[in-house]
Amino acid sequence: MITRMSTLFLRTLREDPADAEVPSHRLLVRAGYVRRVAPGIYSWLPLGLRVLRNIERAVREEMDAIGAQEIHLPALLPKEPYEATGRWTEYGPNMFRLKDRKQADYLLGPTHEELFAQTVKGEYNSYRDFPVILYQIQTKYRDEERPRAGILRGREFVMKDSYSFDLDDEQLLSSYRLHREAYVRLFDRLELDYTVVSATSGAMGGSASEEFLAECATGEDTFVRSSESDYAANVEAVTTPAPPEGRIEDHPPAEVHHTPDTPTIETLVDFLNSESGERTFTAADTLKNVLVKTRAPGSAEWELLAVGVPGDREVDMKRLEAALEPSEVALLDDADFEANPFLVKGYVGPLALRDNGVRYLVDPRVVRGTAWATGADKPDHHVVDLVCGRDFTPDGTIEAAEVREGDPSPDGSGVLRSARGIEIGHIFQLGRKYTDAVSLDALGQDGKPKRVTMGSYGIGVSRLVAAIAEQHHDELGLVWPKEAAPADVHVVIAGKDENLAGEAERISTELDNAGVRVILDDRNASPGVKFADAELVGVPTILVVGKGLVNGVVEVKDRASGERTEVAADRIVGHLVGLVRG
Repeated sequence: MITRMSTLFLRTLREDPADAEVPSHRLLVRAGYVRRVAPGIYSWLPLGLRVLRNIERAVREEMDAIGAQEIHLPALLPKEPYEATGRWTEYGPNMFRLKDRKQADYLLGPTHEELFAQTVKGEYNSYRDFPVILYQIQTKYRDEERPRAGILRGREFVMKDSYSFDLDDEQLLSSYRLHREAYVRLFDRLELDYTVVSATSGAMGGSASEEFLAECATGEDTFVRSSESDYAANVEAVTTPAPPEGRIEDHPPAEVHHTPDTPTIETLVDFLNSESGERTFTAADTLKNVLVKTRAPGSAEWELLAVGVPGDREVDMKRLEAALEPSEVALLDDADFEANPFLVKGYVGPLALRDNGVRYLVDPRVVRGTAWATGADKPDHHVVDLVCGRDFTPDGTIEAAEVREGDPSPDGSGVLRSARGIEIGHIFQLGRKYTDAVSLDALGQDGKPKRVTMGSYGIGVSRLVAAIAEQHHDELGLVWPKEAAPADVHVVIAGKDENLAGEAERISTELDNAGVRVILDDRNASPGVKFADAELVGVPTILVVGKGLVNGVVEVKDRASGERTEVAADRIVGHLVGLVRG
């Protein structure tokens, strides 16, 4: 069926929406694909819904190709399965919770591991039933604290989540590889520029985890890759190579110095260098101790935690939170310092932490035999040559320091280069966290029950719309790849001559009969308005039926390259069919 602009439910905008932060948000609203209803909540208008459905179709085709079977679970879910796995509390404020009229607890599903495990348990119980892969494409809900960037980070979004159920870890690895390969095929079909990176599992749990990130300067995820190898990882998953341990006997005894007005690393280094004579100090020679408090899910009690990092680095809160998940993390406030007077702001050292039972975790660079200048636990005093393993012993290590451009790659090859991206897919080898919760067993060939193992594999379907728009646009508007585009050809009638309208109708009808999706701009509007809207809407091929028709030709414009070609009107249908199917 031909889509006629004269009747299409569409209103394009000439001005950017006031709250638009990124190109996809700006252009999807201006081109009439989506409309904001509330923070993080959007309506899909006809053209936007077409793009969304096209991506869903591609996802289904790739999932079906690996033998996955589609089901559909409810979005409104009971509390009990999530309570059994601990995620009723672990998810914290990001989960929408509600009560029914009988005061029973429910939630709007942010993800469905528990329900899938429960569903399989209700149907399958023999080794003959496995392996199995199930998936759904469904609306999910997360109460984002700060929804932003249009449909990139919303409270309601469409997601494909699939789950593999296998009898052993070898089968799980096979299912994981099937999904990884399917994701590569899908994102290649959608013409995305993406990188696969190592990632953390977070509240999902499990072992192996990889993210697919669409590279984009406006992306919220920072990742790094090696300059000389295939290593790539989300910053939360980067591991810091530890230096070799030093010789404790190589260092002089620790010595406390009066260091007036030196509450920062910069002021401390300046002071030490002004007082030390021949010895030179840098920020990397100092040990910065950052105080936070943590709270386990469901607990009302906060616990103090100190994190020690080299003074030339900041603590990356995202890395810290990932390392401590699912616990909640917050920096100490003035009231916390007042309640713990042994914590001297700007001068906190490892010794007071030890003496007062505060857990102390350090960066992997803080190894036995390394000497540091750090707080001496009283105002205007620092200790120099405090040696790890001699003068203090941390309770463990933690990956919390910022990852910087030029850091050595964890695989030993080259240095790290940073980039930004949009998470479009995430795959996990979950293991048995969820099957343990519901006691999902299969009777083995030996007649003994065997605990099933799971994998979880997500794709942000609605987020893909925005990710594609971020990568496929120019100064004039959207530039959709064929697979996602709302139509194949956008026919513009550039004039009011009845002959132009008649020829455009003929071409559109023949294209439609040939299976080509057509938008026909038959509005009573100026050619300039029609051209601007065609560029903004972003269909891959624009056909202009205009003044060239008197010479028997029409103009074909490739939206991506801007290349224009004149083609004889009597050959245009075959030409366009070839373009669409080529």
